[in-house]
Amino acid sequence: MKITLPLLAFLAAFAAGAVLADDDCFVPMDDWQSRDAVARLAAENGWSVRRIKIDDGCYEIKGTDADGRQIEVTLNPATLQIIEIEYDDDDHPRRDRKKRSDD
Repeated sequence: MKITLPLLAFLAAFAAGAVLADDDCFVPMDDWQSRDAVARLAAENGWSVRRIKIDDGCYEIKGTDADGRQIEVTLNPATLQIIEIEYDDDDHPRRDRKKRSDD
């Protein structure tokens, strides 16, 4: 009985953490758009790409925006919809989050 309560508390906290981590992408690889399509999207937005990588099942672009600010952009790999843009300004980091259409 002494083990049951802490175990239940751990499982409840673990499940709550998994629910809060909503910035993961769960898209089958067959539905993904190419890295070239990601690079084109970046160019259309005036971003200079330093790196395109995959993080938590999403595309992530690291680079600079048209104003020269450091950015980190998270994209849905199937639709290339922007999930999150994070700006790293000299003064302080700022995060802009766009609402997903499936929320």
